Amino acid sequence: MATDEELVGHVAVGDEDALRELLHRYERPLAHFIHRCTSGRDVEDLYQDTWLRVVRHAPRFDRTRRFSTWLFQIAVNLCRDWQRRRPPDPAEPVELPMTADPVTHIERRIDTARLLDVLPLPQREALILRYYHDLSEDEAAAVLGCPKGTVKSRVHNGLARLATLVRQRP
Repeated sequence: MATDEELVGHVAVGDEDALRELLHRYERPLAHFIHRCTSGRDVEDLYQDTWLRVVRHAPRFDRTRRFSTWLFQIAVNLCRDWQRRRPPDPAEPVELPMTADPVTHIERRIDTARLLDVLPLPQREALILRYYHDLSEDEAAAVLGCPKGTVKSRVHNGLARLATLVRQRP
């Protein structure tokens, strides 16, 4: 089985099967990442734009780097551009009724998508990469193009803000 980096080399010379394999490998993680960064808005457009850039820039891909890092960097940049063009809609965590089961009640009260939408984009990106995509701090720093310490502070501040929002809920 070819590595992602080898497949990008094949994509660079027009191999459609290699592109299909990469699409298959990263379809769900990439779509989920974009969905979480944009609160589900314009996901298909951003997803397609990401792959168009992969195909367009495949000949310049540095095969000493990890493809997944490069792919998510492209997606991050497109999501940031999208965010600048379209201001986020105001979001409030959803009010959910109390249930008899305390665990279900807590799970339902924490409407993750809505809570993430309240965070500034840099904190949201760091949290999504660390906790939804299980990237290390070093990997997240490479994707986001910032130092590891910045990722740590964004994650810490984002979690603190989420905790405050959850505690404020009646």
